[in-house]
Amino acid sequence: MELETFVHHLHFDTEKVAPPDWQVDWEDAPLPYKLYRGLPEIPLGADVPLTLGGREVQTEPSLKELGHFLWYVYGLTQYAQSALIEDTEGKTAVSYAQLFRRFVPSGGALYPNELYVYVKLKDAPMGIYHYDAAHHRLLLLREGNYDSYLSRSLGNSCDLSDCFCTVFVSTFFWKNFYKYNNFSYRLQGLDAGVLIGQSLEVANTMGFSSRVCFQFLDRSINHLLGLSDQDESVYAVIPLSVNPSVKYVDNDHNREEKVSATELYREVPLLEHVSYNRSKRVIDYPMLRKLNEASMFETTESFVKIKENNSVKQSLGTEMIFLPLEERFSYNLASVCKERHSPDIDFMLGKVSQTQLSSLLNETFSFSYQNDLDETDGHALTRVSLYGSFYNVEGVPNGVYSYDNTAHALRRINQGDFREFLQMGLTMPNVNLYQVPLCMHVVGDKSHLKEELGYRGYRIQQMEAGILVQRLLLMSCALGMGGHPLLGFDANQCDELYRINSKGKTSLIQIPVGPYRPRSWLKGSLHS
Repeated sequence: MELETFVHHLHFDTEKVAPPDWQVDWEDAPLPYKLYRGLPEIPLGADVPLTLGGREVQTEPSLKELGHFLWYVYGLTQYAQSALIEDTEGKTAVSYAQLFRRFVPSGGALYPNELYVYVKLKDAPMGIYHYDAAHHRLLLLREGNYDSYLSRSLGNSCDLSDCFCTVFVSTFFWKNFYKYNNFSYRLQGLDAGVLIGQSLEVANTMGFSSRVCFQFLDRSINHLLGLSDQDESVYAVIPLSVNPSVKYVDNDHNREEKVSATELYREVPLLEHVSYNRSKRVIDYPMLRKLNEASMFETTESFVKIKENNSVKQSLGTEMIFLPLEERFSYNLASVCKERHSPDIDFMLGKVSQTQLSSLLNETFSFSYQNDLDETDGHALTRVSLYGSFYNVEGVPNGVYSYDNTAHALRRINQGDFREFLQMGLTMPNVNLYQVPLCMHVVGDKSHLKEELGYRGYRIQQMEAGILVQRLLLMSCALGMGGHPLLGFDANQCDELYRINSKGKTSLIQIPVGPYRPRSWLKGSLHS
């Protein structure tokens, strides 16, 4: 299958990306976390704080603080067990699903991403580590100072000299390919984006500045971490600093200097560490490898800046409903993280006040994050936007709308109750949309940024959608509602509903949001 066709099917004809006879081998499932063997370890301690707060002074963080950051971003935080009741041939059988959960959502709770960190702290040897989520510890992969190597891998766009830590978000392909086959590629980008979004939230709450680098020399970064491109690859790099911002370097010299991955990875020796994932039989995934290969940057000449374009946003919808501007909404991130989950069958129809809707939309977009894509540093998300089908919202007629975050207003596209229409578009009806007042969609360019970034643009778009999704989920929970990210929906149908087919836009992910009833499950916090 050609890559162009594969990417199209991933989004618009999902049933064509996996074999029709695909069966999941549940007994041979990989672990949801990566385990290394025989590496020097640094325990991070189990005394994780119940609340998170900012830092009063710009002093060097401790290893203990880094441990708190990593646990709130991607640590194992909860053990949950829920009963599954099946009625076959008149006989009722009860089975139990047992899962270790984290604060971020993940498709099928499979968590295909891994975290690595480049640490420069006084109370730990300087070097590259893997965050062992299963044991909440760091495992030393490579000791030494790699500021110059990393800076050149990032196109010399960041000054890493004052960054105490650099976080690497990778994707371990087999961890969810075993269940979702080729469709896992779409999930992996969104999962990485949600993880990036959580990293930004925790860093901001703890008083760390951050910068998300989507553009880097893949092979040199993977080589530094000791990753095989065939199994696992880095999707994003996030430097952290205690200064007000991560220093951004943009001058003519850096633009002209060409750096290649081939030259770089010759500077450090190959790592041959042993890891374990439990599966005895790993099925090949040639399309994922092919697309990952096509997405890689070999030289810094491929790095680009993307121009902002709001022309479509301004042309959609005629009638506008201006939402009330509320005071900034404050919430306790640690408490919200502990409460957040995806309600699915637990949604319960209730009226949403205009104040709730206003706060939800305003707060979801009321942040900016430093990244290496925008022409102007520190932009808010401009390449993805929010649309929604609203029902039973105070002061908002039932209908479908686009949200204009610059005017804090809804632009009406069509009036009516579209819950049945959306319910019929679910490929896996695990959510009753008749019980959901807000059915949100993250919308982005139909071309998936291919013109600017090639096939790398697809995964970057998914990651930016994931960042927005995580922000929306946290705000929903803080406002007393729940949100459930869904990819099992008909994108063509939703694009028709929002009249964006001809605008070069498409629906990337669906998030039902609303009140929900408490779930019947046994759960326990993995927090001392």
